[in-house]
Amino acid sequence: MNLADLFDLSLIGRAAAVALEWLGGDSVSPVLTFSDLDLQSNRLAQLLYSRGLKKGDRLCVYLPNRPEVVLLYLACVKLGVIFVPINVLYRQREVSLILEDSEPKAVVAEQKEVHGSASWAIDELVQAASGHSAERPATPVDGDCPAALVYTSGTTGRSKGAVLSHNNFAANALNLVSCWQFSAADRLLLSLPLFHVHGLGNGLHCWLLSGCRLGLSKRFSRDHAAEDFMRFRPTVFFGVPTMYVRLLNIAEETAGEIGQFMRLFVSGSAPLPEAVFDHFELRFGHRILERYGMTETLMNFSNPYLGERRPGTVGRPLPGVSVRLLDDFGELVPDEETGEIYLRGANVFQEYWKQPVATAEVFKDGYFRTGDLASRSRDGYFTLRGRRSDVIISRGFNVYPREIEEFLEEQPEVAEAAVVGVPDAVLGQRPVAFVVLRRPVEGAELQERCRADLAAFKVPADFHVVEALPRNALGKIQKHLLRGSSEPPAGS
Repeated sequence: MNLADLFDLSLIGRAAAVALEWLGGDSVSPVLTFSDLDLQSNRLAQLLYSRGLKKGDRLCVYLPNRPEVVLLYLACVKLGVIFVPINVLYRQREVSLILEDSEPKAVVAEQKEVHGSASWAIDELVQAASGHSAERPATPVDGDCPAALVYTSGTTGRSKGAVLSHNNFAANALNLVSCWQFSAADRLLLSLPLFHVHGLGNGLHCWLLSGCRLGLSKRFSRDHAAEDFMRFRPTVFFGVPTMYVRLLNIAEETAGEIGQFMRLFVSGSAPLPEAVFDHFELRFGHRILERYGMTETLMNFSNPYLGERRPGTVGRPLPGVSVRLLDDFGELVPDEETGEIYLRGANVFQEYWKQPVATAEVFKDGYFRTGDLASRSRDGYFTLRGRRSDVIISRGFNVYPREIEEFLEEQPEVAEAAVVGVPDAVLGQRPVAFVVLRRPVEGAELQERCRADLAAFKVPADFHVVEALPRNALGKIQKHLLRGSSEPPAGS
């Protein structure tokens, strides 16, 4: 089977039901049924075929959230074309590198030109498709065929394209729909960008497989978040930690009402501070469900839907996901100790596009080496400890930045913290902290508190106060920008 076969449970099985409500306010089709999605995506697929796209070709899509992105994705799935989403925040150099690497047959964007490259304008494309047949193209696509080529964020070098198959997406969606108890009665509010696997791999696939109703917004906005919730009245919301921080600004009475019609809040893509977890539960009456995934693997771990959602952890492995925690010598680490996460399962990607050496380097005995560090409790809950590349070696000891960050974020004056290692001629490296404050506090005071509760080699040598931490589109802190700063930030 391929993804289209699974989506037919909704596209055909719930043809007359409302499938999508566009909350962006600038589309000619604010409401689409599953039948609308099916027929319009068929027409787009026929148009793409008439313009020379065939199975295995790449189609780059450089668009913000809008219903037409969904139609394009469905058209690619049906035609066997590989969907290549591009982050709309990327600029010319970043976009050019992806175009050069993926060698697409075409690019779809809002304009006819993307940073000097010719493209198809999405509105004209949709209009042209209306004159084509609504019959589904007869293209043989099996589960191992690539469905998408999604580029990593490239925080440690040039980004790589992860090849994700129909089977990868299907395994992921079947897991989440089952474990998070999605049904056709649900209403999913999605403001995550569809150019990222969080929005595309989790959001769209859970919706299309379950047959629920999707409320799609152009982007998350702190000014319109409450309005979107009250207008669409979702039962499920997928977000990242920064979104949940913003939601805490919603008036207490409104937050309470939202909590009454919601059943599930999910957080991922970055660690959720325990203070946010606790405050959110008090305000909305819900314990956020944290999970862990990657571009290359989609979802790997989840706190239980029914059972203890333990703050600060990402729960247990999802069904079919095998996990090893290994030390630097490739040996299994015992419970409560930190090791690198290795994964195996139907959710794990096939390869890095055109990079056989890089692909070989990240697989060992059939397991994918994630580069992420974690520990496992004696009852099986996993806690992320940061990236292997972020580990600081000071005085010969391994220092895990996340431990220091969690301690700093427990301080009442600190809203957010990021710790990086900087070179030191004597120590090898020394920890340096960047903090966003709720109210003033001296760095010396924070340093003294660290000394009282942390080993000496873990205490940050310097504290820099910043207005905000640099983040990517999904809210993940870009530590390489902090580490690469040649001058201390303003306010240090």
